[in-house]
Amino acid sequence: QVQLVESGGGLVQAGGSLRLSCAASGIIFSISVMHWHRQAPGKQRELVATITSGRSTNYADSVKGRFTISRDNAKNTVYLEMNSLKPEDTAIYYCNAVLFGNGYWGQGTQVTVSS
Repeated sequence: QVQLVESGGGLVQAGGSLRLSCAASGIIFSISVMHWHRQAPGKQRELVATITSGRSTNYADSVKGRFTISRDNAKNTVYLEMNSLKPEDTAIYYCNAVLFGNGYWGQGTQVTVSS
């Protein structure tokens, strides 16, 4: 079955950086569209970044210029490099794969940014 396993979350001070990873298995990763979403306490889940199979990327306005999504098809892994972190970036970050109209989710990794 499809598994997405996120890692790399943690506690960081404002202005710091973190790199999230999401390792995929059971899916044709190279042709999957990969997304990172986040959900803060009391808020709806929001789309943060997207990378297509052709490596086109798209970002939420709130993270443009600070976050970078990338993928390594040889490792079946998608990354989210997060710089200049702000307290409002605090959330659970989820990896999401979409292939042939089917969506798959990881369990999430907590990112906490202290002021």
